[in-house]
Amino acid sequence: QVQLVESGGGLVQAGGSLRLSCAASGSFFSINAMGWYRQAPGKQRELVAGIISGGITKYGDSVKGRFTISRDNAKNTVYLQMNSLKPEDTAVYYCNADCTSRYGGRYDYWGQGTQVTVSS
Repeated sequence: QVQLVESGGGLVQAGGSLRLSCAASGSFFSINAMGWYRQAPGKQRELVAGIISGGITKYGDSVKGRFTISRDNAKNTVYLQMNSLKPEDTAVYYCNADCTSRYGGRYDYWGQGTQVTVSS
């Protein structure tokens, strides 16, 4: 099993910043890609940012220019630096990892989520 543990969420004023972390642990051979998704009440889950092993990143249009995703491959950890936060960013943020198992299969894993609340 692979476990993803998110941390860093909380309450922040509009215009503030937060840094989310997601650490992968358990049994796997490698992590091919990691990313962050979010889901607000009444809305669909959406991609916030993703990063692959080679460092290529992708951002959702609503966060581009404000959020930055990074990855520490040695620690199997992905980060999301969130700046200039807006109330619209309020959501549960979920970490996602595309992993290759020790026997070669590829599987998608999700963290339990961390709440980010931005007050106006």
